[in-house]
Formats: sequence, structure tokens, C-alpha cells
Amino acid sequence: MTLRPTLSRGSKVRQAVWPVPLLTFSLVAAGLGVSQTSQAVSTDPVSARRTTQAASCVDTVFAGMTGPQRVGQLFMGGVNASKPDQKRIEVLRKYHVGSVFLAGRSKSGTKATKSLADSLQAKADTVGGHRVGLLVSTDQEGGQVQVLSGPGFSTIPSGLTQGTWSTSKLRSSAAAWAKQLKAAGVNLNLAPVADVVPSSLGRNNAPIGRYDREYGHTAATVAPHSTAFAEGFAQADVLATLKHFPGLGYVRGNTDTTANVVDSVTTRSSASITPFRTGIKAHAPFVMVSLATYSKIDPKHRAVFSPTVIQEMLRKSLGFTGVVISDDLGNAVAVKSVPPADRAVKFLSAGGDQVLTVEPNLVPAMAKAVQTRMAADATFRAKVDKSVHRILASKQKVGMLQCG
Repeated sequence: MTLRPTLSRGSKVRQAVWPVPLLTFSLVAAGLGVSQTSQAVSTDPVSARRTTQAASCVDTVFAGMTGPQRVGQLFMGGVNASKPDQKRIEVLRKYHVGSVFLAGRSKSGTKATKSLADSLQAKADTVGGHRVGLLVSTDQEGGQVQVLSGPGFSTIPSGLTQGTWSTSKLRSSAAAWAKQLKAAGVNLNLAPVADVVPSSLGRNNAPIGRYDREYGHTAATVAPHSTAFAEGFAQADVLATLKHFPGLGYVRGNTDTTANVVDSVTTRSSASITPFRTGIKAHAPFVMVSLATYSKIDPKHRAVFSPTVIQEMLRKSLGFTGVVISDDLGNAVAVKSVPPADRAVKFLSAGGDQVLTVEPNLVPAMAKAVQTRMAADATFRAKVDKSVHRILASKQKVGMLQCG
């Protein structure tokens, strides 16, 4: 995600074919590299059986869901980490929203955060006797973007500092940070930042460089470090998210606070795409798509609404098979000119899977619009079904989907 100046928030089942490169060890060993939508069939009989069982569980739960329950899985709604609003939480429950984002800032520590996470999980749906737990996410990058702090949480340095470490040190540190999140009931981190901010732009890059969120100023530095961060999280069985595809390093405006943010530099073959390519090869489970427009890729659409960006680049060219999550489609100024209902439909139509809205009160309009489009458009309905499968598969990986 991008970042507001107030720092209220940080700005991502088919079978697989191994062998997998050594680079992917941590992600694959943690079981985060195989989803119902990945294209792999393991040569290991035990792994193949587990993959088949996971897919069977996802299919069973999906088949038992009502229409509104399926639609609810497509959304991630914001909950203030320090002062949760019960009325907004009730909106999420009413619309079967399957994931939450802990927003704002909390200094309460792991125990208090776990209490909040458990209270939210208690409101999650059960389908045919199968518990469908929530993906509980936050922005735990480091530096100025660390939602959760206090007893039990480390003070994480900025991305720019992390980028000076060896990848082995970052990987092990990230695994420790992930264990802290897991202890707090958080199973998805909307990090790492895979954006490359050129040194010539530096802190004039409002969303990333201004806050030292980048791992460095070249793809050669960012790619191994963002991948190491994701691998560390995989070791602790916490999902990670590469963001903000196809990169926010070459813009000046912050999409959270600025309309019409345009990247006039990045192309489909730019070196700045490399960190995403590297992370995807290492089986990163989530990718977040930015709200900027990329004039040399698709000048007609914001990336988050662009089939060229999501389907052509991310899915086909880079081979990403995990969950595509939007940057905030709730409060961000970059999408304010688009009615909330259209934001959700446009993103899903473009190939996205999960709509992030930090403002839960927009969920009713968004969910109803998705239901209406599903009823009228078989192609859209098929896309939604695949998205729900991907999201359920990600939940199964972190123990949030239990079938016997």
C-alpha cells in the first residue's frame, strides 16, 4: 500500500510442477508455494497427496457456501488496531467479509492484538461444519510503517536500513518478526515493498522514498532483499505480499492523497519489475496492485483496473498464481472519482481477487454490485469463483480452513 503523511496506514487450485530452484526453499518448505491455482504437480507422493487434500478441502467449502458468503471472501475490511469500531465490525460480519486489515497504530503489544484477532475470528463463518477463518493482515514493514508495536513486538528498522543487511540476516530477522505477528493472531502481512526508488528521485517519491520504505535504489538490491523478507515470513507460516505492482518507485504523488498519479517511465520490461519477478519465482503468495496509472503500459486504466497489468503482465508474463489484492479502494484519493461499487467490479473484472477497503462502510455497496454483476455475467461469475478458490487456498495454508 501507499502511505498517508499522517502514517495512519501503510499503503497483495490447480496443482504445481517441481523441481523448484533452491531460491524458493523457504517459501515452498513452508507450504506457501502451492495453491489451487498454482500450476504444479509434485513429484513427491506425500506432497502430491497433501496438495490434493488441500484442493479437496477448498472445493468442499466452496461448494457449501451461499452466494453472499462467496462474495464476502473477496473483501478485506479495515479494523482500527487500537480502537476497533464495533459498528464497522458488524458491517463486516453482516456481509460475510472473509479478511480484515488491522489499520492505524497500536502500541498494545502481542497479547492485546491476539485478543482483538480472536474476537474477530469468533465472528467468522462456518460452512457445512467447516470453520472458515479470517485472514488477519496488517502493515508491518518497519521504520515509519509498523502498525503493531509494544510488548512482544520488535522495533523493525526501515526498508532502506534492511536493504543494507545480508539477505541471510534479513531472512532470519523477518522470520522472527513473522513469529511475533503469528503470536498476535496475524497471518498475513501486506509487505514487503518491492518498489525500486531511483536515487535521483529519492525522497521526492512521496509514497515510498519519503519514508525510506524501499530496500534500495536498484533492482539488484531490492530483488534479493524483498524476496528474503518474504522467505522469512514463509518460514514462520505467515503469508507475505509483494507490493505495489508494477511499482511505485518512479512516481512523485502518493495515491492515498493525490489524484491522477502517473508513472511515465515504467514499461513491461523495465528492470524495476525484477523484484516482483524474483519474488513470484520464489512463490510469494500475495501481490498488491497499485492505484497509479502507467502510461507506457496501459494509459487508459489505473493499474488496479487494468487487465493488461493484472492478466497480461502479472498472470501471464510473470506467471503469478497466487492472490492479487488491491491497494486501498476505500479511502485512497486516487480512486475517489470512481463510485465505490464500480471500484470493486472493475478490479475483479480486470483479474483481481481481493478488494481491500480500509473503510468497511463501503462494503455493502461493493458487495451488492459484485452480486448483481455475477447474476448477469457468466464470465465475471467464473472469474469470481476462481478468486474465491485462490483466497480459500491461501487460508488453508495458514490453518484458517479446516476440513476434518
